[in-house]
Amino acid sequence: MPDADPAALAFLLSRRSVPAQALTTPMPDRDTLTRILTAAARSPDHGKLEPFRFVVLGRDALGRIAGTLPAHGARLGVPADKIAKAVATYGAASLAVVVVHSPKPSDKVPAIEQTYATGGVCLALVNASLAAGFGATWLSGWFSHDATFVQHELGLAPLESVAGIVHIGTATSTPPDRPRPDLNAITDWSRA
Repeated sequence: MPDADPAALAFLLSRRSVPAQALTTPMPDRDTLTRILTAAARSPDHGKLEPFRFVVLGRDALGRIAGTLPAHGARLGVPADKIAKAVATYGAASLAVVVVHSPKPSDKVPAIEQTYATGGVCLALVNASLAAGFGATWLSGWFSHDATFVQHELGLAPLESVAGIVHIGTATSTPPDRPRPDLNAITDWSRA
């Protein structure tokens, strides 16, 4: 029988994201964040292509980005309330890590598998942050899908995209658990 890790399983069964608005300082120092990023980068990666990278955004960078959102939103025709919400979220944030999907040419590994690997890194980053004692949440948003924004404000290359923006900090409150999937509705046991 394989060795079980009941504490790890209990953590995974009870984990939940913390809304960005409920995150504050202190946040992980550089050494702690390096360990968190190291854990996230251990996600499955078919072909060892590393189709992902990280951009760490501190308070100053987040404030600068918040300041650019009204102009980007106006250019894209985003409703004013969505722009204001993004400005408030990013203007108040202290730390966020952008998980960049950076696909690599490969005859062996399909592009979609590289996308899945990068998504796995996003979840692993959230879970590693939570396991380190911090609150975290995986966000995106209208601006994270805009090539002009991500290239000019985040320094992404033309073929790169944002898979997620993971906000990390100290949770000011514990969010209530949300309804979880009904396993009977989403699991087919007929072939077991």
